[in-house]
Amino acid sequence: MQPHGVVVAFEGLDQSGKQTQAERLAAQLRAQGRQVEFLSFPEYPTAIGQEIGRALAGAREYAADTLQLLYVANRFEFRPQMDAWLSAGAVIICDRYTASSVAYGEAQGLSPEWLQAVQQPLPAADITLLLDIPPEVSLQRKQAARDRFERDMPLLARVRESYRRQAGQRGWVLIDGQQAPDAVAAAVQAAVRGPLGLPSAPTR
Repeated sequence: MQPHGVVVAFEGLDQSGKQTQAERLAAQLRAQGRQVEFLSFPEYPTAIGQEIGRALAGAREYAADTLQLLYVANRFEFRPQMDAWLSAGAVIICDRYTASSVAYGEAQGLSPEWLQAVQQPLPAADITLLLDIPPEVSLQRKQAARDRFERDMPLLARVRESYRRQAGQRGWVLIDGQQAPDAVAAAVQAAVRGPLGLPSAPTR
């Protein structure tokens, strides 16, 4: 019987190291012969993704709830494929997933319960890793070409508060994203080793 797959979500502010660590884990799993599928939300190549890109660049104006529904719709575009991957036993690694809409929406005054409810039909994340950094660190790591959300430091502070609240309530793995990349990777490995059936770290 084919084992059901796993969804691993990396969450956190921009420049927290999500993409780096997600890609690193994906490469490790592929090297072990696992089927790994990678999604980075928003997925800009789709029509909805392109509209999100225009909004972030300031070319479109949407109310907070409308914009978050676009983010959610972008994820729903991939629901059939995700279901197929999970049925095949794949590990799906997401650079941002459903919690992102909750965090950014809540930071803009939307109901976190509503944001969770509208995403209920999507495959749930089995493992969520929150790479936690202060907004000031995000700004230090990337000072140019920041989108409208990245430039709003008070908003990012509220986003971080929502992420940390969700982590405490939902049992996520909270990792200090200010550490060196290798230290973050070690924390990721410790968190996913059991659920993903990875070999134990070598003893010294």
